[in-house]
Amino acid sequence: MAEIRLTRVEQGQTKIKNVPIAVTPDGFWCCPSPVVFQKTLKSQNPLNKPKPSSPPPKTTVQKKPIPLTEKKPMTSPIRPAVTSDDQRTSGPDNPGISAPIVPERVPRPKVEHVPRKVAIEFGEPGTSDMKVILLGKQGFCVKLSVHKKVLLEHSSFFTDKLSEQESGLSCLEIDDCEDVEIYVETVGLMYCTEMKQRLIKQSVSRVLRILKVAELLGFNSCIQSCLEYLEAVPWVGEEEEEKVVSSVLRLQGGGLEVTPVLKRISSDVSHPPNDTITHIMDLVLKSNEERGRREMKSIVLKLLRENNSLPSYAGSADICHETVYTSCRSCLDSLLSLFKRAAEPEFTDKPMDIKEPVVKQIALEADNLSWLLEILADRQAADEFALMWASQQDLATLHSKLPIVSRYHVSCITARLFVGIGKGELLPVKDTRKLLLQTWLQPLINDYSWLQHGCRSFDRKVVEEGIGRTILTLPLEDQQSILIGWLGSFLKAGDNCPNLQRAFEVWWRRTFIRPYADAQGNVLQSDSSMTSKQ
Repeated sequence: MAEIRLTRVEQGQTKIKNVPIAVTPDGFWCCPSPVVFQKTLKSQNPLNKPKPSSPPPKTTVQKKPIPLTEKKPMTSPIRPAVTSDDQRTSGPDNPGISAPIVPERVPRPKVEHVPRKVAIEFGEPGTSDMKVILLGKQGFCVKLSVHKKVLLEHSSFFTDKLSEQESGLSCLEIDDCEDVEIYVETVGLMYCTEMKQRLIKQSVSRVLRILKVAELLGFNSCIQSCLEYLEAVPWVGEEEEEKVVSSVLRLQGGGLEVTPVLKRISSDVSHPPNDTITHIMDLVLKSNEERGRREMKSIVLKLLRENNSLPSYAGSADICHETVYTSCRSCLDSLLSLFKRAAEPEFTDKPMDIKEPVVKQIALEADNLSWLLEILADRQAADEFALMWASQQDLATLHSKLPIVSRYHVSCITARLFVGIGKGELLPVKDTRKLLLQTWLQPLINDYSWLQHGCRSFDRKVVEEGIGRTILTLPLEDQQSILIGWLGSFLKAGDNCPNLQRAFEVWWRRTFIRPYADAQGNVLQSDSSMTSKQ
């Protein structure tokens, strides 16, 4: 392994962020953590510092300082010694030996004693034939002792720079270096034979920084190694994925193989086929495992909501609507068949192991329809569903023949439709709204007590507001017939019936107060016109 030495450290007058330096097994410098460099500085004997005030005399006996000859010299060639210019007075035979450790606690070094410049040598000691000086932000400077042959072999940037200058150029200065730390590491990778092994322990964010510097240097072998790393490593989180994609897209058109990385986020097929969406929907709808089905319904619903922001020309919205309505019809047919089976007279006398699967399947199909309705309502495409549900007279007739524990899931669908109409999430035509109330309001009233106590997601105030607003969208005569029918149920059931008093008050004012007020206003208007004529 080639030895790497820290040749010089100069002092400056301003406190600058120091680039930490460490030696890698392959013989080049990298910068793992700012703490490393700071600890190295603190380990040195602080010279040119004001001595601390002498402590008051103590009666205890102080320990004798350890003689210099008893200290062990640093023998490891891969552990650099960061020294200042004043520390070079130590003997040439023991350059790595620091001064004796003072038992007293010393103050922190002052700003003017923190070094501003760091010199780094790559390869075998004393064999470098070129200097590269990196001038970073805030005046920080790093001088690299490198080999011109290595730079010309790996970097098109250095090849162009050296070809523009004299052939005997021995020093190249790079101004405004944004990331000195990564620049040093990237140059060190030119001396590394197994770049993939070097990158494998790095984080994605650090490899992206290396990729950026390698792109600036025209270091194609490093760029390819970074792309291979990014193709294999997991990307954690959307933010990291966006950074990777933007960095890789920047390399397109440069003759580099970026397709394997981008394959993770793009497909050769421009749009997902309808069969794939249908298959996903069928898998979720036909699942008999309650927890898995519930969680996947939540995930798919969330993802479809994200797709709502896509432009209309994307084409996915129409495919989704067609798929959802196909599933709706299938669920409705299955639900009607189950209701017919459960409504048979002999069904109640059958053993529980026969009845229970039917009851569970009714709950499953009703839950599937509720989920499909949520998808359509989010995409403002539930008007057709309202018509389909309002037209289920056979299902509504069978509803009263089933025990409430078996049928109440169906009333959740009705309640959701009323809430959607009340909030303006769906806008079915007048005839559909009237038919929906005529078909399903009474079954909902019959199940209302159970819904309040047996359904966790049921919100009484929201449902009652939705029913009232739906009624008030109808002509006044239809409002009257529906509210008078509700009044009879409310006076019998009380809290076990939807409370539509607000809608009743609005209808009352529209029927009995407003006509009188309008008539009185017309009389006053005619009187004023007669007075003006006189």
